[in-house]
Amino acid sequence: MTRLYLVIAAVLAILALFVINAALFGSAEPQVRARLVAQVQPSSGFTRAMGPRSFEFPADHGPHPDYQTEWWYYTGNLEVADGRHFGYQLTFFRSALLPASERQQRLSQWATDQVYMAHLALTDVDAGQHHAFERFSRGAAGLAGAQSSPYQVWLENWEVEGLGPSEYHLSASANGIEIDLQLLDKKGSVLQGEAGFSQKGSEPGNASYYYSLTRMATGGTIRVDDRAYAVEGLSWMDHEYSTSALGADLVGWDWFSVQLDDGSELMVYQLRRADGSADSFSNGSFIDANGQKSQLGPVGFNLAVASFWTSPHSGATYPSGWTLEVPSADLTLELVPYLADQELDLNFVYWEGAVRVSGQRAGRAVGGNGYVELTGYAETMQGRF
Repeated sequence: MTRLYLVIAAVLAILALFVINAALFGSAEPQVRARLVAQVQPSSGFTRAMGPRSFEFPADHGPHPDYQTEWWYYTGNLEVADGRHFGYQLTFFRSALLPASERQQRLSQWATDQVYMAHLALTDVDAGQHHAFERFSRGAAGLAGAQSSPYQVWLENWEVEGLGPSEYHLSASANGIEIDLQLLDKKGSVLQGEAGFSQKGSEPGNASYYYSLTRMATGGTIRVDDRAYAVEGLSWMDHEYSTSALGADLVGWDWFSVQLDDGSELMVYQLRRADGSADSFSNGSFIDANGQKSQLGPVGFNLAVASFWTSPHSGATYPSGWTLEVPSADLTLELVPYLADQELDLNFVYWEGAVRVSGQRAGRAVGGNGYVELTGYAETMQGRF
């Protein structure tokens, strides 16, 4: 699902100034806490997603620097043997500051035309706590970057690295929270939209290239303060890149990933207008246990809000429970957040968290877990922060 569009590019361009100063004057981890407001500027010169293309792996796991914005999104639901439940999010965002035609070769190791941002979040269900952190850095001097061979995306000591054709290692830590996880891809890449081309609006180029790794067996360690927990579960990865923006009448989106215990997965996103209605470019996919994908389109799923939650931090009111129906799969699901408060109140405010899933498919009970992202409730995602 399109995540933060050009608002990421606009904010990272401003943050680049702070990061450059930090790099030059010795701050290891800049803390930029003021709310940054930036109008999205025209993105002429950057490559745009204009239609389906061929994907090649592992090359396409790496960066696509000629597109303005790119992200690698890892989320998962993990449990300790005694049933203690954790949700995690580790996300890397890349933003190009200049299109390829305007880049110049410079000798300094600090020179860069790419800026990176990363988010780390952990939901500790038993403790009733949600922890969220962010970092920023320039893509130079080894501080942050991405590469396809060997696969690696990093920002300082937060990183994901490839261990083999289908194996990955995630590690990140901040303020007593640490994840150290190994992921094994069980299904391969699922090309979202039309063969990986995900249209987000009627304008040419208002689209992204988007694929997912929908079922990754996960094990490792989560550390909270001085206590380490051995965990197992499932992770999901989204990789998306574009030079795109929300349509003029859109304020945000609701995105859902679901992993069911019958071996199937579901991804849907609803682009949301200011009046709360769904846009016609909303989309989704159902992936059966054998890895066969069925594209849903905007009329292929029904989403109804069951309850709401108001944040004590931002004052925003979010949906906080849903009924999700996919008629073509004879599937009806109830999604309930593991914790109501999984808001990330960082330099932009959004809700992203672990959800418990139950329901029926073809008359049989199914269960599982998922992740939900909600944007545009605390502040519009239309062209600004």
